[in-house]
Amino acid sequence: MRQSDYPIQPLILNRWSPRAMSGGSLSDEELMPLFEAARWAPSSFNGQPWRFILAKRETEHWKPLFELLVEFNQSWVKNASALVLIISHKTFEHNGKPSQTHSFDTGAAWENLALEGSARGLVVHGMQGFDYEKAKTVCNIPDDFQVEAMAAIGKPGKKEDLPPEIQKKELPSERKPLSELVMEGKYKS
Repeated sequence: MRQSDYPIQPLILNRWSPRAMSGGSLSDEELMPLFEAARWAPSSFNGQPWRFILAKRETEHWKPLFELLVEFNQSWVKNASALVLIISHKTFEHNGKPSQTHSFDTGAAWENLALEGSARGLVVHGMQGFDYEKAKTVCNIPDDFQVEAMAAIGKPGKKEDLPPEIQKKELPSERKPLSELVMEGKYKS
């Protein structure tokens, strides 16, 4: 079990990114609350730059997103219920000017989504192992949006159903100590 140096909410401490999923489908009633949680994330000027391109496994949208993944990710994502391509609007809608925080804000929305999924007992695993350039074309993403990441969502499965090399990684990871992450006043290496 993970241990924090300071008391924090169990939901945050216990959230992790497993890969074992059952292959079972998720209804909109199970899936959409994750996006509802993402919707309420904070953002600069309340611009809400995040967008989510959803592909449920049993739809025609699944294969194009699945084929964007590197082979390693395909080996376990095949049992996910949904894939989500996460993108962000690089400009503010209210004035058309560049947003310096579009990725930061979208990360906040992603975290809300991941925490909501974890609280509901779902597997939510973010990843960068896919073809970003091809995703722009396949998903018809406008030039003023940036591809940020992809996530797999599903119902928990058995670790033993994963390829052997992935089974070894199927446990909550530790974190760097705060002394490496928090620096007072200026950057220190």
